[in-house]
Amino acid sequence: MTPKTQLPLPNHFDTKKVGEVWRVPYQERATEAKNWAKQHSIQPAASDKNRICLMIIDAQNTFCLPEFELFVGGRSGSGAVDDNLRLCEFIYRNLNLITAIAPTMDTHTAMQIFHPIFWINEAGEHPQPAATSITLEDVQKGLWKVNPAVADSIAGGNFSALEKHSLHYVNKLSENGKYPLTIWPYHSMLGGIGHALVSAVEEAIFFHGIARNSQALFEIKGGNPLTENYSVLRPEVLDGPDGVSIAQKNAKFIDKLLEFDAVIIAGQAKSHCVAWTIDDLLTEILARDSQLAKKVYLLEDCTSPVVVPGVVDFTEQADAAFQRFAAAGMNVVKSTQLMDILPDISK
Repeated sequence: MTPKTQLPLPNHFDTKKVGEVWRVPYQERATEAKNWAKQHSIQPAASDKNRICLMIIDAQNTFCLPEFELFVGGRSGSGAVDDNLRLCEFIYRNLNLITAIAPTMDTHTAMQIFHPIFWINEAGEHPQPAATSITLEDVQKGLWKVNPAVADSIAGGNFSALEKHSLHYVNKLSENGKYPLTIWPYHSMLGGIGHALVSAVEEAIFFHGIARNSQALFEIKGGNPLTENYSVLRPEVLDGPDGVSIAQKNAKFIDKLLEFDAVIIAGQAKSHCVAWTIDDLLTEILARDSQLAKKVYLLEDCTSPVVVPGVVDFTEQADAAFQRFAAAGMNVVKSTQLMDILPDISK
């Protein structure tokens, strides 16, 4: 197979600013993108004969910058920053081959089941974020209880129903083999800076959209106060204790992804939102046609696991998940080699 010619990096891309927050100058970049497309004979995405989607999972400040709430440093300590540098370079160098970019946005408010305010102990204290996991046994023994003060905001004042749901919830996590309920720091807060995409990634997505006349396919997740939502394709728990649905899988987005000839996946964190999204995608693929797994490509150098030194390290779990995905037929590759091993793409 003949190696595909990659595009150069545009002059505006500054590798030193990938780990910073700044305003994208949209009109300036739009003008540059139009000129870039003309200079390099980049055609509109609608003309692609083989369609490639790049799904970027939760490349938001809250996960990707060291001074923010849930920085995904991996074992290197600089994981997400390094990942995003490679991700931006991948987008720019393959601008003419990527049909659409689908960024997912983890989106939260204060009173959700995985935030400290939701729970209290006998002393009325909230759990310490990132250092606390709440198990079924913890709830059964009353070590952690629902904070009665949140019932008015998220359960219409029905505290007993909220208690019943919470017990049901941690039980379902256990039954389904999910991670125990982790209490996370307040993060990806709707309306906050942490919720925004990393500036360099946002700029690359915007530049791609203008250059290729391709609307970014934004997907919002995580706003349901009664369930975690690591995967963009479905929440952790779909029903309440009475069997009534509290959430649904994202069937429309699943169908959209599987319409593409290739789906490339990157983002944060490898051990949580990335792994859970890929797992749900694989479940859908196996239910339809296992051969579809071959068109999924995982950028292993554009994602890192959750590692909190001295507290938790999910590296092994993340690596095991990716090994399982590869065994099912998905392609685990590096961003620098991907476009050379994809099936030939003619425009």
